[in-house]
Amino acid sequence: MGLLAAPTLAHAHSFGKIYTLPVPVWLYLYGAAAALILSFLVVGYFVNARSVDLNQRTRNISHVGLLQALVHPSAVCIAQLLSVAGLLLTILTGLLGTADAYRNFNMTFFWIVFVLGYTYLTALAGNSYAAINPWKVLCLWAEKLRPGLFSGIWSYPERWAYWPALALYMAFIWFELFGEARPYSTAVALCVYTGVTLGGALLFGRQAWFRHAEFFAVFLRIVGMMAPLYTRRNEDSGRRELHLRQPFIGLTATRVTQVSLLVFVLFMLSSTAFDGVKSTVPYVRIYWVHVAGWLKPLVGDDIVQSFPLLKAIYTWWQVGVLVLSPFLYLAVYLFFIWLTKLVSRCELSVRELALRFTMSLVPIAFVYHVTHYYGLLLSQGTQVVKLLSDPFGWGWNLLGTADLKWNIVVQAGTVWHTQVWLILFGHIVSVYLAHLEALRIFSDSRRAALSQLPMLLLMVVLTTVGLWILSLPISRGAG
Repeated sequence: MGLLAAPTLAHAHSFGKIYTLPVPVWLYLYGAAAALILSFLVVGYFVNARSVDLNQRTRNISHVGLLQALVHPSAVCIAQLLSVAGLLLTILTGLLGTADAYRNFNMTFFWIVFVLGYTYLTALAGNSYAAINPWKVLCLWAEKLRPGLFSGIWSYPERWAYWPALALYMAFIWFELFGEARPYSTAVALCVYTGVTLGGALLFGRQAWFRHAEFFAVFLRIVGMMAPLYTRRNEDSGRRELHLRQPFIGLTATRVTQVSLLVFVLFMLSSTAFDGVKSTVPYVRIYWVHVAGWLKPLVGDDIVQSFPLLKAIYTWWQVGVLVLSPFLYLAVYLFFIWLTKLVSRCELSVRELALRFTMSLVPIAFVYHVTHYYGLLLSQGTQVVKLLSDPFGWGWNLLGTADLKWNIVVQAGTVWHTQVWLILFGHIVSVYLAHLEALRIFSDSRRAALSQLPMLLLMVVLTTVGLWILSLPISRGAG
């Protein structure tokens, strides 16, 4: 299977090309060592008991003219209209427009602008999706015509927790990586998701469904906790106010009580790691060299005749690894949490400790997502301005931008250093947040620092694995 192990600079994705340029080994080793040293500096010198209180300070900036306009009810209504219009246009262009993914508005708008760009915007500007979620807006509009329509026929089962959101998240990643998404199939998938979302809200109530089961809402709510901007309702006036806070500190304000949410966060990390590793030479060889050898009694020794069956099994192998990936991360995570309990002699259970430190993993998951996909956002995301003039690919030029040629090309050295430094940054933030949580759990700062040695090691392991994946050569036949 030598042809499957041949290295190349790029591999195909659901849409566009992700140029995975393997990080040089020297840079990878440098990054891993820096992660360890910087972690000790953060924990030892920059975090103390006083930090827990100081970091929760916020400032109301709603009085600033431009910012005040952003939270005005009329601005929210306009954003809601644009959100629903964007969903409808994405579906219509996919169903009726050109089959060319690069000329159809729906592929760039959904996969690049929304899935990538809007996620990164949410991390900077807060969770505006809670107010402009197109499916939620459709429910609100329907309830104006028929009050109580989405109040729920049945109560949302508590035991379901966030498992429906995780299942839909896994289905989304499967479609992205293996569904061969095209304009038409993306539109059909959005129609199906619309039916599932509205049906779920109808059966179990709008509030419960969008809180626990609509995976975009869950995902973006978690990402929005990192933002320095957030809105909250004034108890006296009832109006929404815009507040400024320390970046990432919103993650410490949420108490995780469900294992399903922990697994959801771990899937944010494992799904991106899987996408990065699934086309590398070592991973591909696991199946085609080892697993395929074990399957010989089933498929036969003739590689030419057995190849179609082996390739079909390989597809299921990929899906199986994807689905199991967060649970593998969970096992590793729980092991380090157990070590934390052991060295600190903490009275809390392993389960409770694991839930308490859940949100400290989010920065690592987020920055790894950025390092993996930001090149795609820069290269293809800029094309949305051009596609707005000809959304169906029919040769229109509505806005005069159809002939616009604008493409951002990033040099290999810039990609390498950006990836390494972003992962290091996410690692340091995660160590910082974990130590803040430890200071909350332990009144004794010495015990808090001691408890963080296993967590520190876990963060270094996650960062090292991320850098290692970036350093792996790509297999041309893996996609």
